[in-house]
Amino acid sequence: MDREYLFKYAPAIIVCAAVLLQYNLFVTPERLEQTHREILTEVAQVYITKSEFGNMKDQIMDINKKVDKIYDTLITERSSDGIN
Repeated sequence: MDREYLFKYAPAIIVCAAVLLQYNLFVTPERLEQTHREILTEVAQVYITKSEFGNMKDQIMDINKKVDKIYDTLITERSSDGIN
């Protein structure tokens, strides 16, 4: 490399390096891990897991079965009393 070539492009290289460092365009592994943990805690607060969803779905199905049994019981009671 020629010294003139180096001196010619040195200011541009320094400005580019300064911009990259100033705006944090490169992420360190520690910062990436911290951001990952923040995302995981936020997701855990807002969303439920697949197993929790399955349990909730089972509970809703049980509630629906019980409501259907109550409805059937009311219908048979009303029909045996002669109402409708």
